[in-house]
Formats: sequence, structure tokens, C-alpha cells
Amino acid sequence: LVITSSERSPVKAIVGGALIDGTGAQPVGDSTVLIDDERIVEVGPRAAVAVPPDAEVFDAAGMTVMPGMIDCHDHLSEMHYDIMTRWRMGMPNSLQHLRTAKHLEDTLAGGFTCIRDGWGLDAGFKMAVEEGLYPGPRLMITISFMSGTGGHADRVTGSGHRNPFNNDPRLPDGVVDGPDAARAKVRELWRAGADVIKFATTGGGASRPGHGPWDPSFGRDEVAAIVAEAGEKGLRTMCHALAGDGLRYAVEEGAGSIEHGGYLVDQPDLLKTMADNDQFYVPTFAVYEYHAENSPPHMAERAKALMGKHKRSLHAAMEAGVKIAAGTDMGGFVHGKNYREMEVLVERGMTPLQAIKAGTGTAAECVGLGDQIGTLVAGKLADVVVVDGDVATNISLLGDRDKIKMVMKGGDPFVDRLSDG
Repeated sequence: LVITSSERSPVKAIVGGALIDGTGAQPVGDSTVLIDDERIVEVGPRAAVAVPPDAEVFDAAGMTVMPGMIDCHDHLSEMHYDIMTRWRMGMPNSLQHLRTAKHLEDTLAGGFTCIRDGWGLDAGFKMAVEEGLYPGPRLMITISFMSGTGGHADRVTGSGHRNPFNNDPRLPDGVVDGPDAARAKVRELWRAGADVIKFATTGGGASRPGHGPWDPSFGRDEVAAIVAEAGEKGLRTMCHALAGDGLRYAVEEGAGSIEHGGYLVDQPDLLKTMADNDQFYVPTFAVYEYHAENSPPHMAERAKALMGKHKRSLHAAMEAGVKIAAGTDMGGFVHGKNYREMEVLVERGMTPLQAIKAGTGTAAECVGLGDQIGTLVAGKLADVVVVDGDVATNISLLGDRDKIKMVMKGGDPFVDRLSDG
């Protein structure tokens, strides 16, 4: 049920639920979350929080109350992995944009109130959401992503041809070589509206044959230039890096988050560096599940080969004290099932509460919004999800849309199945 009325009380109280606040703390039973306009004003046991008589009260007894979830690595505008779709030649731009808008709406309805998009969204989508033109999660966007020639961002056909229609100034091409060109590209992406600079220092599962997880695509000097220029522009960085020298360059030159990192366990000194420097690890298990079963042979082989090391990398990162944030790398294969990464984190060894923290509190820090969202504490924006059942013991409840009883973004209930009882 989508709520469109503007006649609601600005003061709201969600009462009676088991509160998971996103910090990793144990749930608080029979809780109250008190909200005034867009912000949380008080959180605690029901007996300790006074609810004003004019408040709109939502009964969450028997349910879990938790922060709005965050996917640190999505691709909301992507549809399929075939070349025609990835080059945006398979449909009119208008249809592409309208389908993307539906992805935004569906993702929000699934309880994800913030998405860091890994490439493909131009700044107009973020503007539309912020202006209230169309419903969607809060967006942190990269616009495009960067690599050297022949690297992960250098998309070519088997014949060696590149996309002749890749001339949209809102989505600049990200292929650059040399530190000066890398700095210039960061500035171009910043001008186009990027919040985050994404770059790839290695190949990966979905890279072309001959450019795999151990193959670097930027030198150390180029990585240093990207990180430095982004920092000067006040932008965060996220780096696609799986193994070898490219992974080392990304960590040692200060990338804000390491995406995928499937072979981090082979370089344990990098895990210590990440923990010491507050760098985040976004494993993206969900996308490799897909590649292992559905992708072309070279991609499936890579995905299957890394699974054991990938799991061990997660455990080694946790033991080293690295901050783990949830991200799916969805887009080319599925939309609206962003919960799956948190579910897989539990399957790989996290507790449900650890996985929830990875997809809420830690994820908010990772995307640069930790002071605004991610945890249910006084003063933060009221991004709240209410789920029927005990998510602390059954993380899979997050994937049942019938169990998602409320999705609130900034105090505004987008999904409300509580008012009807």
C-alpha cells in the first residue's frame, strides 16, 4: 500500500516492536520510536518514551523495527548483460528511463531507503527523487566508472569495437590512462554530479576474457591521482578490486571502500591496513552467485573459482576488524531483491544482527551518510522499516514483501500496512 496523502500528523510513534537499532546491539523488546516530521526524536522501551496525544501511532507488536536498509553497490539503470542492453541500444532511451524509475520505486518498497549506485545513473534521477517528482531511495551516484584502456570500464565487442553511441555528456566514458588524465576524468565526473568516484584496479568476474581478477588495470600512480583528486573535490571513492597488485594499489593508496575483494585473504597485511585506515569492505556475494549459474563460461568459471577464498576473505576481514558493508552489485540480473546480500552474509558466517548492521549502520558510514541515516537514534532522519516477525533470528523475512509492513523515508510512510491493522 503506497501512501500519497499529505494530511498525516507530523508526530508519529511506532510502538510495541522489537527494536534493532543498526548499531549491532541486541534488540530491545516492546519499544517506541518517536518521530517528529522527518527526524527521530526519541527511541527506547515503550515505558520510557512519552507519546504525545496528537501523535499518529503505529502498532508494531510482534514485529521488528529496524533502520531503512542500504545497498552500497547497486546498478539501478542496468537490465541485462547482453551487449545491446549494456550499450543502451536495445530500447528507446525513454523506455530505459521509465524502467529505471520503476526500479527506484520497487527498491524503496523493499525497504531500501538508500542506494549507492555503482554506475549508470545520471544526476537527473537523483534530482527527481530529491524534488519529490518520483519515489525512490536516497541516491549516492558515481555516474560512470574508471579504468585504464583494456580494463573493466573499457567495454568492447568480440570484434574489438567500442560503443559508437557512448557520447552522452551526462555519462562520460571512464577509460583513461596516466595520472593527469585520471585527475581530469575525476573532475569531469564531479562536474556531471558524481557523489562518489568509482574505479577499477583489476579485472573481475564480468570482465572480458583475458582480463581477470589478478590483472591490474591502473598503476599505483594513477590510483594515487584518482584518490587525491576525489579527496580535493570532497568525493568518496569505491574501488573494484579482487586480487594481486591492483588490489594492493587500491588499499595502500586509500580507496574508501574495496568492492568484491574476493582474494583479500591472500594478502592479510592489506586487511590490517584497511582496519587501521577505516576502509570499508563490500564483498558483493550476491552477484557471484548469479555469475556462477547464469553467465558465459569464462565468467561462471571465475565466479566458482573465487567462492571459497571469498568466504575466507570475509572471515579474515571480520577477524581483522575491517568494517563490512552490504552491497549486491545487482542490476544486470535482478532488481528489488537487495536483501539477498544480507541473507548471503548470514549464510557465509555472520549472525543476522551482524548482517543487519552491515546493511544499515556500517553501510551508512560507507556511503558517507552515517551522521544522517543507518541507525535508529535521536536526531537522525527517520528511515524506518517494520517487518512482521523476528528478523534477528530469520534474516530471510526481509525478502518477503508481504512481511514488509512499513517503509518510512524521512518520516514519510511510503509503504504502510500498519494503519489498516
